[in-house]
Amino acid sequence: MELSYDAFKIKTKFLNMINYSYIVVDKESKNALVVDPSWEIDKIISRLEKENAKLTAILLTHSHSDHTNLVNPLTARFNTEVYMSQEEIDCYGFRCRNLQGLEDLEDIFINRTKVKCILTKGHSEGGMCYLLKNCVFTGDTLFSEGCGYCWNKDSAAEQMYESIQKLKYILSDDIIVYPGHSYGVEPGKTFGHLKMINVYMGFESKSRFVEFRNRKGKRGMLNFK
Repeated sequence: MELSYDAFKIKTKFLNMINYSYIVVDKESKNALVVDPSWEIDKIISRLEKENAKLTAILLTHSHSDHTNLVNPLTARFNTEVYMSQEEIDCYGFRCRNLQGLEDLEDIFINRTKVKCILTKGHSEGGMCYLLKNCVFTGDTLFSEGCGYCWNKDSAAEQMYESIQKLKYILSDDIIVYPGHSYGVEPGKTFGHLKMINVYMGFESKSRFVEFRNRKGKRGMLNFK
């Protein structure tokens, strides 16, 4: 499969927090986007320079600060466009320079590279995944090992179930999944592989999913099983 872009994984750290940001470079134009830029700006700039790429867009999966903390310095330096779901913007009041709201299933383009924007509520009110030809950036909606926490509102777990079902409907098994965090499994597994190892992918009943996700007595919010 011929791709119009190259994708790069950037592991970033601050104190005990580890995030994954991603850079996508359109091969023809050398324009680039970054997904959820966090913590270590030098790593992002270094990769851009290595690829001789120009940063033109920032894609945000949601508004939590560990996914957005480099937006202001990057927009100040590169004057990039910034994209986030309109529902996330409206719900949490996120603001930054050059911010543009996205609707569910809207397409945006970095030259020849198309990105489909998929609204995936649950972890936040307006969480969004970004689908390219062979990969998807899932933020805190879907990890390799589990899914994001769902404690913001009473219906959050129901929304997360619906979002995972939505991804199962849209994504093919060979799509590579790039989440915002890793809890033991390195990002970059296929969606089909996640169906085998991620317990939250196996639920067909919403009520059973919600009961399991909200169960009492689990050892911390990141104890997925």
